[in-house]
Formats: sequence, C-alpha cells, structure tokens
Amino acid sequence: MEIGGAGVLQIRQVLLFFVLLGMSQAGSDSGRFSVAEEMQSGSIVGNLAKDLGLEVGELSFRGARVVSNDNKQRLQLDINTGDLLLSEALDREELCGFTEPCVLHFQILMKSPLQFLRIELQVKDINDNSPAFLEKEMLLEIPENSPVGAVFLLESAKDLDVGINALKNYTISPNSHFHIKMRVNPDNRKYPELVLDKALDYEDQSELSFILTALDGGSPPKSGSALVRVLVVDINDNSPEFEQPFYEVKISEDSTLGSPVVTVSAWDLDSGKNGEISYMFSHASEDIRKTFEINQKSGEVSLTSPLDFETTESYSIIIQATDGGGLFGKSTLRIEVMDVNDNAPEVTVSSITSPIPENSPETVVMVFSIRDRDSGENGRMICSVSENLQFVLKSSVENYYTLQTERMLDRESQAEYNITITVTDMGTPRLKTEHNITVLVSDVNDNAPTFTQTSYTLWVRENNSPALHIGSVSATDTDAGANAQVTYSLLPPPDPLVPLASLVSINPDNGHLFALTSLDYEALRAFEFRVGATDRGSPALSSQALVRVLVADANDNAPFVLYPLQNASAPCTELVPRAAEPGYLVTKVVAVDGDAGQNAWLSYQLLKATEPGLFGVWAHNGEVRTARLLSERDAPKQRLVVLVKDNGEPPLSASVTLHVLLVDGFSQPYLPAPEAEAAAAAPADPLTVYLVVALASVSSLFLFSVLVFVAVRLCRRGGAASAGRCPVAEGHFPGHLVDVSGTGTLSQSYQYEVCLMGGTGTNEFKFLKPILPNLPTQRTGKEIEENHTSYNSLGFNIQ
Repeated sequence: MEIGGAGVLQIRQVLLFFVLLGMSQAGSDSGRFSVAEEMQSGSIVGNLAKDLGLEVGELSFRGARVVSNDNKQRLQLDINTGDLLLSEALDREELCGFTEPCVLHFQILMKSPLQFLRIELQVKDINDNSPAFLEKEMLLEIPENSPVGAVFLLESAKDLDVGINALKNYTISPNSHFHIKMRVNPDNRKYPELVLDKALDYEDQSELSFILTALDGGSPPKSGSALVRVLVVDINDNSPEFEQPFYEVKISEDSTLGSPVVTVSAWDLDSGKNGEISYMFSHASEDIRKTFEINQKSGEVSLTSPLDFETTESYSIIIQATDGGGLFGKSTLRIEVMDVNDNAPEVTVSSITSPIPENSPETVVMVFSIRDRDSGENGRMICSVSENLQFVLKSSVENYYTLQTERMLDRESQAEYNITITVTDMGTPRLKTEHNITVLVSDVNDNAPTFTQTSYTLWVRENNSPALHIGSVSATDTDAGANAQVTYSLLPPPDPLVPLASLVSINPDNGHLFALTSLDYEALRAFEFRVGATDRGSPALSSQALVRVLVADANDNAPFVLYPLQNASAPCTELVPRAAEPGYLVTKVVAVDGDAGQNAWLSYQLLKATEPGLFGVWAHNGEVRTARLLSERDAPKQRLVVLVKDNGEPPLSASVTLHVLLVDGFSQPYLPAPEAEAAAAAPADPLTVYLVVALASVSSLFLFSVLVFVAVRLCRRGGAASAGRCPVAEGHFPGHLVDVSGTGTLSQSYQYEVCLMGGTGTNEFKFLKPILPNLPTQRTGKEIEENHTSYNSLGFNIQ
C-alpha cells in the first residue's frame, strides 16, 4: 500500500510523540503551586510556562489543557499568558478534611506531540471556622470526697481548620474550685480536662457552673463556648477500671450493619448505685458517632454505618466507663478497617476524535485514564478493548492510554464502530468497568454509481404522445452525502445516424426517460443508446448502462385488398360453370396489412350475396367457393361483398365486391343482362307445373318420388366429396384468420393462371384460378422475390 505525504508526516509525528513522551517521563519535574482557600474564581495561581521552563507560544501551539483525576475542572489554563487560574473557590475543609497538607494533583495534557506534566496545588488553610462544641451544656457529677487535683474529662470542641488556625487552647470562666488543663488524644485531637483546685463540699454547695471556652490559633483568634454544670454527689471513692487499657480489633469494610465489633468490660469495687457502670464514647468525633454505637449496659460496640476503607482506614475511640457515683475509667479502642474489592475501576476520558475520514491512516481516536480506589491487588488494573475491531490500545503514562486505529477504515463496509473499553481489577472477586464509545467514519468518494441492471429494455407503443414517460433507469452509490448524489445523462449513441437527441430525453435527477416525438413502428422498430450515471463527489465517478427501446405495433393500418383491384375502370367478373361441383374455387381474395403480429392476422367473411347459401368464403385464406350444386333457378349474375378484417384492438376492415357470372360453359358468350335474367327464369315454369302436378298426385307416389330424389342427391354429393376438390390447408393460425405477418405474403402457396376471355365484347380478367389446388408447394427464394416485386409494384412496402 502506498503512503502519501500526509501519511509519512503523521507517522513521523507519532514517532516524535513517543520520543518526547520518553523524554518527559525521564526528565520532567512536577510543578508545585499553592493557593489560599476561598480565593475567588479567576484568581491567578501561578505561571505554568515560567515555572516549567516552557515558552508561552508552545502551550498554545501544542493545545495544552488541565486534566484532573476526579474529572473536576478546578483549574484552567490561559494558553495565551501561561497563567493557571482558579475555576472556582476552593474549600480546604471540603477537599481534605483534617489532612494536612492539602494537596491536589493535576496533569497538563499537551498534544502534537502528546505529553503529560504533573502539577501539585497546595490549598492553604485560612481561619474561616470557629471552634464549636457538640453540646452547648455539659453536666458533671463529682463526688464530694474527690481529692484536690482530681481530673475530670470534658467534651472537646471541634475546629475544621488545621495548622495554626486549628484549636489551640481551652479556658473557663473564673471560679474558686477548678482550672482547665488541655490534653492531646492519640488522634492528635486536643481535649480539656477539669482539674479540682479546692475540695468540694456537697453540704456547702451542691452545684457549680461556669463557661468553658475553646480558642483557635488564628489571627484574630476565634472561639466557641459551652456551659459546664457540676453536680456534687456524695462519697463514691472507687472508680471503674477496664479489663484492658487498650483494645485493638480488625473489621472488614463490607461488614453488615448491626454486626458486633468488640465488647469492652470494666468493674467497680463500690456497691449499689456507685457500682453500676455505664459505657460511652468519650471525645468521639461526629464520624465515629455515626459509624459505631456502644451499648451502655453491656459495653458491646456495634456497626451502625457502612465502612469505606478508601475514606477512613482506622478509627481510634476512647471508651469511658462511669459508675453511679460519677467516677469513671477509660480505655482506648483501635479499629482497623480491612480493604475489600468493592470499587470498580473508573475511566476518565480526556479527548475523543469523531468522525474519522475513511482513508485516514493510523489515527488517535481517544485519550483516557483509569483508576481504582481500592489498594493492593484490588487496585491493580488491566485495560483491554473489544476484539475483532480495527482499533488498538497503547499505554503512554501509567494508567493513561490512547485508542487508535490500526489501519485505514472503509465506511461502506462499516459506517460506525461501537467500541467497548473494559478495565478489570485483580481483586477477588474481580470487578470491571466497561466504557462504550461510538466512532463514526466519514465518507470519501471512492465508489462509482452502480446501475441496478447492466442493460434495460423498454417498450413504447407506436403513435405515442410526445413527452411520454417510457421507463426509468436507476443507479445507486454506496457513498454518502454529495458523494452519493447521482445525476443521469444520455451518452452519444453508437450509431451516429440515430437522432437520439430528438427521440428521447432523461431527467438528470431521477433517471426517468421520456419519448420526445411520436414513434412509428413501420418506420423505426428499435433503437438503443447508453445512459451515464455520475456522482457529485470530487473527483466525480461514473458508470454506464445500455438502454434498448422497442417500438410496439399498434393497429393503425386497415387491410388492403390486392385482388380484385377496386380502383379498376371495369370490374372483374368471375366465370363459374353451372356444372361446378360444391367446393368449386371461384376466386381468391388477396389482402395485406401493414401492421405486425395479431394486428396483421386477417379473416374473411361473406357480407352480402345475391343468392345466400350459394357461395362461401374460407375465413383463413379468402378463397371463394361454391357451397352447393348450381341449379337453373340461380341467377346467372351474382354479386358478392366480402369483408376483410384484421385481429387488432379495435379491429380495422375493408370490403371488396365480386361479380360472378354463371355460364353453361366457358365457350358460351356473355349474355346481356335482360336476356340472362330471362334465361335464368325460363326453366322455372315447367318445374312449377311439375310440382303442382306432383302435389296433386297420390300421396304414396309423391312420397316415393321424394325419397328417390333425395337418394339421388345424396349419391351425387357423396361422389363430389370423395373426389377431393375442396381441400383446406390447415395452418397454425385460428380457423377464421390468415397471418400475413406484416410481410404481405399469403399463408399457402398457389399457382394461378390468367385467362382473358373474348368474344363477348367485354374482356374479363380471370385472376388466381388454382391449377393444382390440392398440391401445396414450397416457394423458392426466387418466387418469394418475384412476389415481393409484384406487391411493391402495387404501392406496398412488403418487408
């Protein structure tokens, strides 16, 4: 596969990216900045370009941007100046709680080439929180025999600030019995102890009260206060003591709510009310009080809220056991939370490129990072991408990945890819996270239009109206958008003599073809041309298809009678001897039709006759034959009208008039019309007399005569039929049709003689009398050519 200049440039950029990436991992330092909490949005944190030794223009050229682990944009980079700006006011207590120092981690992502720079932002505390007591009033019961110097625990105040702004000291309002001493518990929390300076006397004063004030170290300092009430009780000289001064337990973070953690136990040597012990948490934070509770009677510590190793890994709790007289003992409970694999990996997307041109080489599609909040094996991850895709994962920095194409894509094969990135940790059980993205492939013009058929055949009935829609061609393009928009055009015909531009036109938008002129089947039966389909891509691609237009015949030509000619000056008279047998061929009507197919199938029928029943016309070949024996009663001059009709829709027809003269022999001269009529009528009188006499005769003689007459007639008819003088050549056409097939030729071959009769003063033209009517002959090519010549001489174009 050849790689163009753009492809070589992109490969060089990828190689440069990995070289710079290795250099950045090997030698770049993290940038460190600090900012005080609660600064307004838009405040300048520092100049990134200056601190990292970068040019300001380089940040803009390489598309630098700030990426955070938790995907929250607390910082923004001004690529024009290189300044890091606050996107929002930061609350140190919300971000880090009591953790000090409070450091946020960010990455600077730069493209072209790809590079990651780590930066740290330290959020400094300001004194924006005052110390506060959980309870505004504390009640202490102190035995009157408590020695001077006895210490009593007081509830501590809570200050969300840290460092110098955290809780610093406690004070009490002036009194003669107590002073305050501050202590620090194992988790570095400061709490006050009340120290007895003067022995108490229940009888002298049974209750004392004073104000406890907590001060922080801010400038100016802030404070919070609570009322302390001391109830002096009688003689309780033994304090409770725990079995163990220190308890240590481990509990899994997925423990169910209500499950027991540990049971502490203490005893008191006193009896009665002074020996009754109750258990409580001392100086416990709000988080401890929400997570655990202790049974005041049994000392059982149980779980009341879900544990989260990722939030708090251990708890340190002071448990106080107090007897009925107010004396107490204390013990420390340390609870270590054991991690379980309860956090699925997280995927943070930095950038996505979509759509991708289908002819692009290896391209970076997505940049993303992964993390798992668990620890150890539970936090170790494996990243993979769905198989059978043309995409691969590459790791750049730890837990940072790029998804890129392996080769060029083909939009026509697949226009979009649904990619699943799976991140699985190594914990037990293993947890996984799937991140789905859709990558679209943009089109380039790499497919030519394709016709639905390589060739089209269209039928048009002749005598069509101009601008008639005769059919359509269709081509499709598997590209998209303008690359798939197809336009159609007519290409020059292979035959330059065909006036294609005046015959058809095409709609360039939809491929509809229109006949521009009325077509004539008899003049043009078929023509063909090519149609081109071109898309609108750049460069444009095209294809061709062959279109063949066939003109269908319409019944627009009536039959034309070749014989007998109807425009002759003198009509042709056919001579029939009175001795002719039934089936005698009188003449043959010859006609042609300029149409084709069934429009040219001709049928003949006798429309009118002087003597109905005397003559018959064969429907399929136009032969006129006698239907019965001739008698003396038949008029010597007969006039027949024959109808020639085609088989079109609607059918067209023509008629021809035949004149037939009945003669005793062909040597008899023609009789004038009156004498012929008298001669035909003369034999009728004896016959009439004979019939009257016969009817008057005896019925038996009449019946016998009739039977003899019938018998004689039947014998004569049987002999005529057996002589075979009326053969009918059967063809493949219907019985009433004759097919001239548009060529003007007859369906059977006959030989005819032409006789010119004389001696009567009138010349008669006897045409088409069969010499051998019973013997069908096969016409030779010379005979067919002679027939064509004779028909053409009559004004017909016989093809």
